[in-house]
Amino acid sequence: MPEHERNEERQRLRPAPLLFEPSEATADPEHFFDLESMDDPRALLTRSTELALAFRAAADRAVEFQAIAAAQLADPRRFDRLTPADVAERAQWTEDYAKKMIEFGRDLLRDADTP
Repeated sequence: MPEHERNEERQRLRPAPLLFEPSEATADPEHFFDLESMDDPRALLTRSTELALAFRAAADRAVEFQAIAAAQLADPRRFDRLTPADVAERAQWTEDYAKKMIEFGRDLLRDADTP
């Protein structure tokens, strides 16, 4: 996917800011971004959809950072580079998945270097 399309998709998937909850609220397992206190089902659907999309976008972005880190750790120019098996062990992935993530990270780094 070209970089401009990836950026457009990220923008589209960022409908709601993710706010940190106070520690007292997170101690209650039933509490989740104050959704349980919403009485209006329309508002509940809107806010829960916003959160679902924001979490999905955050997860996608985190995976991109995982791939970039994997590619950097496996970079053959590093004297302390890791093998795909080492990367897999650190990230708790299979070696095949680590190889795919390393390649994905290299693609992301390459795309970032091209204007």
